[in-house]
Amino acid sequence: MSTIRYSKYEGSLDDLDMADLMKMLQDRLLESGFERDPWDPDPDARQTMLDLYEAIAEALIREGLVSEELLDAAMESEDWLRSELGQTVQDLARRLEREGYLRPGEGEARADEGAGGGVAPTPDPGRATFELTDKAIDFLGYRTLTDVLGASGSASVGAHDTEHLTTGVETTGESKDYAFGDALNLDVPQTFMRAARHGIDDGRFHLEESDLVVAQSEYTSSCATVVMLDCSHSMILYGEDRFTPAKRVALALAHLIRTRFRGDTIQFVLFHNSAEEVPLTRLAQAQVGPYHTNTAEGLRLAQKLLKRQNKDMKQIVMITDGKPSAITLPNGRIYKNAYGLDPLVLGETLREVGSCRRQGIQINTFMLARDPELIAFVQRVSAMTRGKAYFTTPDTIGRYVLQDFQSRRTKLVN
Repeated sequence: MSTIRYSKYEGSLDDLDMADLMKMLQDRLLESGFERDPWDPDPDARQTMLDLYEAIAEALIREGLVSEELLDAAMESEDWLRSELGQTVQDLARRLEREGYLRPGEGEARADEGAGGGVAPTPDPGRATFELTDKAIDFLGYRTLTDVLGASGSASVGAHDTEHLTTGVETTGESKDYAFGDALNLDVPQTFMRAARHGIDDGRFHLEESDLVVAQSEYTSSCATVVMLDCSHSMILYGEDRFTPAKRVALALAHLIRTRFRGDTIQFVLFHNSAEEVPLTRLAQAQVGPYHTNTAEGLRLAQKLLKRQNKDMKQIVMITDGKPSAITLPNGRIYKNAYGLDPLVLGETLREVGSCRRQGIQINTFMLARDPELIAFVQRVSAMTRGKAYFTTPDTIGRYVLQDFQSRRTKLVN
């Protein structure tokens, strides 16, 4: 009897799909400063082309895609970027750019073609920076979404479940009398039964408006969301990177809204000594700084953004690991106190929480720490706005945020 021998496919790096390479690089592309120096973070730091080259090389070696001969030659070279491995890495970086995942940083020039048709390395790769494109952001959001939720997502496209009913196409089995303005989604058997009570004239039903019965469907609404991300120093200070998982969740939430809740809007606020709105593309490469936590200013900015949105539901998703430790005074000066819950800071923060409550804005807080005073503070915020409090970890925050966003159930998880 004949036999078939299967062996591993040995392809070249020229066959490597750029989506697979982006998957290998996703953690490095979203780094928040923890890997550099958590004790002295630089909020203005940007990843350079040299960082990208090193990340690609590490990924290829980790996946076993580099031969020992190629690796040895690179290690023995005075400048590994001029070795065969270095040239291959630079070619892959250019392919990422050509396929729309990366673009040079502002003011940076693309690599020029050298003599003989070859491509010279980007001048001074230790200073030249790069940016992620919308395509890259969408890809990273999709990867996080699938990693966290897998096949567990159950929400319909573009719809949040509520406790209300309306008339529509997807019925719930319940019917109601027709009222002006309802979609004419007739419950035909019930309508005919009512019309039959008038009798039949020349073989015809006499149908009146009061006979009309319409089938009901679940009422769904659109939602405006502002995600507040704490980028204070504590997010990388205590032996773990808490900010990178928070950014991954933000990317996944943005992808979820674009694909399943298309009537929704989502905006992002970084809060630290003050607060700022950031576009999704900038958020992906945002860095932690030596900052305090001005929660009140973040809430104030989030309310301004939500006021511009004409949506049925408005909410703030706040991801933080620390107590409020700063506020903005009327003269613009930043008042800071990192020791305990300062009454002045706490009072100003709770005033903004009360303002959210009066506007019907729900605050759902995802706390990455478990200090007793923090738990009490978060529970108070949740109670004031009828929001939810989740006490979680960097490893599980994605599941909690994304499943909460889909479920829309009012519950408190401790």
